[in-house]
Amino acid sequence: MTKSIKTKIGVAMVVAGLLLTGANAGVKVDLAYPKGKLTNAKDIMSQVYYVNHFFAFKNYSIVKKGRTITKIIKKSKGKKALTETVERYLNNDYTSDPKIKSKDLAIFRSGKLRGMGMLITDYDDDAKSQEYLVWLPALRKVRRFAQPAHDEAWGGTDFTFGDVTLRKPKHEKHELMGTQKFGMKVKSLSIPKAEQTRLTKDLPAGTNKFADRQVYKVKSTTKFSGWWYDYRITYVDTKTFADYHTEYYKGGKKIKILDKNWPKASGSSDPRALRWYTWYGKDFRNGHETLAYIPKKVTVKNQSSFKVGKKKYSTSQLWQESTLRKIKR
Repeated sequence: MTKSIKTKIGVAMVVAGLLLTGANAGVKVDLAYPKGKLTNAKDIMSQVYYVNHFFAFKNYSIVKKGRTITKIIKKSKGKKALTETVERYLNNDYTSDPKIKSKDLAIFRSGKLRGMGMLITDYDDDAKSQEYLVWLPALRKVRRFAQPAHDEAWGGTDFTFGDVTLRKPKHEKHELMGTQKFGMKVKSLSIPKAEQTRLTKDLPAGTNKFADRQVYKVKSTTKFSGWWYDYRITYVDTKTFADYHTEYYKGGKKIKILDKNWPKASGSSDPRALRWYTWYGKDFRNGHETLAYIPKKVTVKNQSSFKVGKKKYSTSQLWQESTLRKIKR
């Protein structure tokens, strides 16, 4: 396998991680909504995990509708932004197979990853690693890869695999620092007008719409020795458990932030049934920024069938290795 293909695989895995669930073991898909205010920080972070992995839905997808599609934008200070586009299909409904917790399918539609597909299987056994199957269009083959390391970052993004797929509540020690008014703006990526392209000219701005929400302030200290951060502080909505803002610290200095815009999804009475809209990250050590932008138009939930490209799939057909082999560049 060439170095170029290996690099693309690394990029694909992190981009998929931004959009796909993973490592869900330890937090059950039927986790109950709490009856009152929580006082245990680990319980709060388990609810955050539930939200981030869309357990309120049997399946959750971000599709392509016309020219509208999910975008991953990466911006280095002083340089033009790079963009990938992707479709994603998540299935949490595996009651008939208790060994499997979820499956996620990502298909990359533009950029250096165009034509690549990835199928991630997450198992209910907390000790079992995820399975990664990757369709490589240059080779016309599906390859199996091991679960990546928590601290790996690929593709020039500001997210590690721990940030987006692998970190579980058990990997940190959690402390509730109190409850307060959020009082912040959820930030987004701003591209100078002269540098905007068709894919970046209509990116959503940051928003103050969550500023009046009450949030839990949780400090999470890593249990890993010599880690890239010492602790992180997360602001969590007390009703929806949306994690609007997270700050990462090393040696007492703030080194990175993640901001998430979580609107309510229609069709569910569960307050945790949120839809992803934006996920913004900035690394203060180098000024690099990343934005995942999922337009409302492309979000679909609890479907019985799916149209991918020109082919229609049922829920029993879509999340299979054979689907990867049908991807056209």
